[in-house]
Amino acid sequence: MKYQDLSAEKKLKINTLGELKNSGYESVSIKEELRANLVKTRKAGENIFEGIWGYEDTVIPDVERAILSRHNINFLGLRGQAKTRMARMMTRLLDEYIPVIKGSPLNDDPLNPISKFAIDKINELGDATPMGWMHRDERYTEKLATPDVTIADLIGDVDPIKAASLKLPYSDERVIHFGLVPRSHRGIFVINELPDLQARIQVALFNILQEGDIQIRGFKLRMPLDVQFVFTANPEDYTNRGSIVTPLKDRIDSQIITHYPSSIEIGKKITLQEAALAKEQEEGVEVFDLAKDLIEQIAMEARDSEYVDAKSGVSARLTISAFENLVSACERRMLVSEEDKTNVRVTDFVGVIPAITGKVELVYEGEQEGPGIVANNLVGKAIRSQFINYFPDPEKERKKESDNPYESIKEWFEKGNMIDLMFDAKESDYQEELKSIPGLEALVDKYQKTSHEGFKYFLMEFALFGLAEYSMLSKHQLEQGMQFKDLFTSMFSMPEMGDEE
Repeated sequence: MKYQDLSAEKKLKINTLGELKNSGYESVSIKEELRANLVKTRKAGENIFEGIWGYEDTVIPDVERAILSRHNINFLGLRGQAKTRMARMMTRLLDEYIPVIKGSPLNDDPLNPISKFAIDKINELGDATPMGWMHRDERYTEKLATPDVTIADLIGDVDPIKAASLKLPYSDERVIHFGLVPRSHRGIFVINELPDLQARIQVALFNILQEGDIQIRGFKLRMPLDVQFVFTANPEDYTNRGSIVTPLKDRIDSQIITHYPSSIEIGKKITLQEAALAKEQEEGVEVFDLAKDLIEQIAMEARDSEYVDAKSGVSARLTISAFENLVSACERRMLVSEEDKTNVRVTDFVGVIPAITGKVELVYEGEQEGPGIVANNLVGKAIRSQFINYFPDPEKERKKESDNPYESIKEWFEKGNMIDLMFDAKESDYQEELKSIPGLEALVDKYQKTSHEGFKYFLMEFALFGLAEYSMLSKHQLEQGMQFKDLFTSMFSMPEMGDEE
């Protein structure tokens, strides 16, 4: 039986170098290993990057081409584009276990040792050299590039404590303490936010990337490391905080551009997959597809907003946090009103605001407006964008002389009527308020006939919010709810003044 055909259980029973040689084991570089396993999984029809949505025709083919070419990779893209996640998923292309010299600091290949420890051990014990086994998860190392990262952290340095305790002179190679890169030998090493790494530290990577060897202090080491490098970078960093030095960029074989979801449907898949909901939230709260669409639309509006810094980007974490907050707003209302189940409401989107304000980088005009106002503006724009997918365009209907589907609703408010939709209102009170508006239920029945009673009321509420966004009604946020009334009455009504005023 060939070594490749051995099960994990049989491999783990191999304990010495002699037994390993007899099994037919051959040394394979990590890039060859990744390549061979990618070919195998592709032929088997398996998807290594399962759960990564929207990259099927863009990023994933680029990554696969880079792996087949045995390239080091740089993922370039704005925040929240699954760059690090894709790097972590590359471990699925590694063999489940690989043999190492037991006790070696550098995960030495038994047939191709590079450390003094491993070479001395094999010279001393020969085929009796003890073997260890390393799982694929142990072969992944990740480092966030921060300004305080040193060459000693990445490459290594002389350890005076080691020299003293072992009574060795500084000229002895055994006094070296190896950094993260050498200790990632035969593994995947990831540096996140590469431009934040100081230029002099980036320079230290030149030799490793090109020749595969390392240099530590005054030691003349020829240590051909076998590492699959993956870097991540944000384009904003190239101008604001730092940059990737040109010779280093030249040594990174493939630069892969990532991107945000191209459609609401893809965005929903990502959000629903990543959102962390409690069991009672999933069972007690029903979230309609329209509400999920609105969450994704908010992110799309933010990416196009003049108030949001486009260079910084709008992370997918915004929609995930927003969805979690939306469900939690429903759950809180359910607890306050002492009900067992509830449906999402448009007024529940007030709970989404905190998830937006901390996740968008505002330009100067946005800072003047204030994050809260910008967040509310984004929610309003999302409602406006989705409104015409469910009801006639108010702009076009306004130009008609007759048959305006919104006329009866508008007339009722023009007579001085108003309604308050309270955030914590019980379901019966909520429905009663919406039913009190003539023509609102008929509008929904005409354009969005649905058998789901809860969704019907959501659409009635959505219609009110939409008409407010199209300036046919006035909307005001109260301390504990939302108020709708006639637009012109709202504009010309002034607060009562005292005699002196």
